[in-house]
Amino acid sequence: MSMDVVDLIMQDHREVERLFDELKENPEKRPTLLPVLTTLLTAHSRAEEAEVYPVAASEAGEKEDVSHSQQEHIEADQLLAKLAGTDPESPDFDKVLQNLIDAVSHHVDEEESKVLPGMKAHLSEERRSELGEAFVASRKQHLGEQPGDMTREELAKQAQNAGISGTSGLSKDELQQKVQSEGEL
Repeated sequence: MSMDVVDLIMQDHREVERLFDELKENPEKRPTLLPVLTTLLTAHSRAEEAEVYPVAASEAGEKEDVSHSQQEHIEADQLLAKLAGTDPESPDFDKVLQNLIDAVSHHVDEEESKVLPGMKAHLSEERRSELGEAFVASRKQHLGEQPGDMTREELAKQAQNAGISGTSGLSKDELQQKVQSEGEL
């Protein structure tokens, strides 16, 4: 298995797309598939935020695109939490699911056309492999977490990745409010 971080991220993107299709096409599977989606998407996002985005910004010259991608993660977290709180059998579920699909698909398209090619071009194969190992370890550590299960340090990393300043003296709740309000696109 390739440990190239770009390949690993793209594999996760394809799995999320597969889960979206399953959720849309098989409503009877929603109660089982929804926790799988929220767990994978949350772990993937946290691993990118902790391991990939800081390197993409500093070493691959993708600071602006990383900031935008981080803002999209914040939006996706909010939509994912809303979906997780929506009864899979309610009439609202399809609309909330489609909003999440639209936001995540947009993010994936941008990340795969901007950030990931920049990493391929500016980081050595060895560095991408090191990042791949760190990404897999971080993703594994975050498996089981759900949207909103964030430490103050993880919120601070989101703020830093998104270019949000003035967060050092904030409590966790204040930081979360600032990240959510300033991270909205």
